[in-house]
Amino acid sequence: MERLDKFDLRILQELQDDARLTNAELAQRVGLSAAPCWRRVRALEEAGYIKGYHAEIDRHKIGLGVLAFVRLDADRNTGERTRAMEEAIRKIPEIVSCHYISGAGTFELQVVCSDLDAFSQFARQVLINLPNVKDIHTSFSLGEVKASSAWPLKHLAS
Repeated sequence: MERLDKFDLRILQELQDDARLTNAELAQRVGLSAAPCWRRVRALEEAGYIKGYHAEIDRHKIGLGVLAFVRLDADRNTGERTRAMEEAIRKIPEIVSCHYISGAGTFELQVVCSDLDAFSQFARQVLINLPNVKDIHTSFSLGEVKASSAWPLKHLAS
């Protein structure tokens, strides 16, 4: 796919809003018949625009009341050490997001735990013992103002 047209953008928006739509419902919402809509969805998947379909689960309902933002400072930023750190981070389910960051620190993590005691134990037993970690700095979410996994798309419309 070289370029996304208005139908592709509508499909992406509708699926971000509700990925459980049937193909018939999706087709009706975007103004296509079922077969062309299905082909477009498949093309968007094959081109990598749609990476998957997921259920959005309320972390509080499953007992994950603490969301921590953790900045990891690396001891040394070399290729081999950074790769070892990345591999270790990918294996830890409590780390739900990890980004390289500019400024102070090397990585910014989002970590979930059941409570502050569980986070404290996790930080002392897991985070500080990751390969190449020099220091950790933590901030806690005191409340969620906005959390979305939907990406804005209007910049693609021309």
